[in-house]
Formats: sequence, C-alpha cells, structure tokens
Amino acid sequence: MLGPRQEAQSALFYDFSIEDHIPSDHVLRAIDGIINLTGVRQHLARFYSSTGRPSIDPELMMRMLLVGYIMGIRSERRLCDEVHLNQAYRWFCKLDLTDAIPDHLTFSKNRHGRFRDSDLLRHVFETVVAQCIDAGLASGQRYAADASIIAADANRQQSTPKADWNPEAINPDDAPRAVREYLETLDDAAFGAASPVVPKFISHADPASQWTGARGGPAYFAYSTNYLIDTDNAVILDVEPTRSVRQAEVDAVKTMIDRVKTVQDLKPERLIADTAYGSGPMLDWLVEKRGIAPHIPVILCPAVHVYMHERG
Repeated sequence: MLGPRQEAQSALFYDFSIEDHIPSDHVLRAIDGIINLTGVRQHLARFYSSTGRPSIDPELMMRMLLVGYIMGIRSERRLCDEVHLNQAYRWFCKLDLTDAIPDHLTFSKNRHGRFRDSDLLRHVFETVVAQCIDAGLASGQRYAADASIIAADANRQQSTPKADWNPEAINPDDAPRAVREYLETLDDAAFGAASPVVPKFISHADPASQWTGARGGPAYFAYSTNYLIDTDNAVILDVEPTRSVRQAEVDAVKTMIDRVKTVQDLKPERLIADTAYGSGPMLDWLVEKRGIAPHIPVILCPAVHVYMHERG
C-alpha cells in the first residue's frame, strides 16, 4: 500500500541530541577523545581586556580551525558555513543546534592579533605533540626531516626585478602588513639572511616569499614548510617556515632539533634526510655538536668525484 506523502511539519517541541547522531567511528569523535584544548583560555587570558563585551570562546575557534584542517576546508568563510550545517562539526565544536557560529572575519582579526601575539598556534601544536609522546606514539629516537613548498598568494605580474628592488626605500609607516613583516625579517636566518643572493623577482604583495622553480616547472612565489617527523608513527614533532632556499631549510632542521629538545626533552639517535641536507657543515653539526647519527647521502664536490673515479 502506498504510504502518505511526507510533508514537513513544524513541531512545537523536539527531543533531539546531537550526541546520538554522531557515528561511533567518525574521525572527529576519535580526535575529540584524545585532544585536550582546555589550556587555550589560560594561555590567552592576558591578551583580553578585563572590560567590554564577552569574546568568542578561543577554544571554539581552535576547534573550528581543526575541523577545517582535518576536513580540508581551506576557506574560513566556507568553514563557518560547514560548521553551521554539519552536525558532526557542531558536536566537535561543542555547539548545540541553536548556537550561533562566529563570523569568518573573527578568525582573520584574531590570527593577526591575539593568536600571533601569544604564539597560540604553536602552543596548541606543542600541546598536541606532548600528548602524542605521553601516549607512546613518538619515542624521539629516530627523526626524518624534509621540506614542502607552499605556493604564496602572490602574482608575477605584481613584482619587481631584483635590479630595481631597494628595501631601504620602503617607508614602513606607509607599507601594508606583509611588507612590514618582510622588513622585520631581513636579518632573520630563515628569511632575509638565509642567502646573500637576491631573488630574480620580488613580490609587491608578499616580498618575503621566494621566486623559485624548485618543482621543475614554471617558477612562482613560494615558502618552504619544514617538518621534523618521528618515524615511529609519522608524528610531526615540529614545523618551521622559511624561504624556499636550501640554506634556510638546512638551518630550519637545526632549529627544530634544538627546539624539540628544549620543549619536549627529546634527543634522537639518528636523522634521516635527503641529499639537500648532506653538506659538510650540516653533517659536522649533527655528529660532533649534537651526537646524532646522520642517515643522509653526502653532497660530493667535483674534486671528490674525480678522486673516486680515479680510485675506481
């Protein structure tokens, strides 16, 4: 027998629980059972005024950003829409069906304000790494290091050739934020001081980015994201952004090894990396100064190649 037509009828009361509608094997349920973000509010407390209207809960913003990262949602405007619509996302963010979602501009304002001033994202990252170590997911005995190239939001058409580039002529008071940050990092070992070579082009919108053709195709503006990974379960122990030049990427590994030792009290027995990290000074630093066995192909100079060929 054909049943009646299904028509939407608004009820006066609903007996509904989001908890009952999230599958037990959902990835966010698994993550929620492990991650602990209760320290976010305490870490940020001194960056909020004691007067004024109540702020958006910073733990809520962190949970929403985690949803975006885990689910591959890159746009914060879209992230707000997805959290509004998706029950699992609401549940993970501790929101009820009727709770309002923060405006997407809230994330931009906090990222360039409180989050940056307090180094909150690194605090959250290091807290999660510590939880992985406590759970036995990372022993710190064997590290692997590598860099990934991340395209910058910069256009070749809006750039200046290196022959015409003069950073001393820039007035920081009139410059946009990205340019001011570029001027502040000119002496930074990971950026301006990483190499004396001036890039072929410098972007107007993001001058700290590097003009590179490292992937073998057309060149573009980019940064390098450097990773230090524990090989037990591929847990990322540290991350460091740099210019996309080898000198900066090699120095980033040194920075990350020392920082993990300071923050997490881990010292590796060996480091695995590709030939880019096989220079003499880097190998000397690992073996002589840090007591780490390098599993890295050595960069051979032409004279060594000739000697090895003659020796057969």
